[in-house]
Amino acid sequence: MSEEEKQQPQIMVPLGDLDSVSEKDQANPDALAMELATIQQMAKKIAIIGSRNLPITHQQMIETLAEALVKQGNTIITSGGSSGTNAAAIRGAMKANPDKLKVILPQTIGQQPSDVQDQLIGVPNIIEHPDRAMMTLSDASRICNREIIDDCQQLICFLSHTSGTLHKAIEYAEEVYKVVTTFYLD
Repeated sequence: MSEEEKQQPQIMVPLGDLDSVSEKDQANPDALAMELATIQQMAKKIAIIGSRNLPITHQQMIETLAEALVKQGNTIITSGGSSGTNAAAIRGAMKANPDKLKVILPQTIGQQPSDVQDQLIGVPNIIEHPDRAMMTLSDASRICNREIIDDCQQLICFLSHTSGTLHKAIEYAEEVYKVVTTFYLD
């Protein structure tokens, strides 16, 4: 050690539990590396899902976010919706670059309300599911959320603390090691 190093104060950091590794971490040691790679990746597939019942100010923020993400080269994946999160994400992505938007519907375009059908005019990449036509919208939406999450690298979700379906979607995204960002609106 040089004289200069001897004069520097030394800081002792207790390691305690830092030396132990949980069973979950042992089961998938590459999870953090995958998450870091996704965060650092320039262009990503980003899913935006969330509540239908949002004030206009929240919808405007989501629209601006989707537009900015697309302008950075990302692809937005969402579902249909006449109001709320999905509609705002569609509007924002369409402003920036319609080719960077993918809309996965829980059922078919024909089963959507007329205002949703109108909003989807001009969207070049729409996935319909006629096989779910006889399901309740709730059941079809749960399956749709999983499909959206499976197709993305990152999930951004806008929800309230009482949104059961969206909480399940977040849990699923975490189970399949997606980068998850949640915004609670209540």
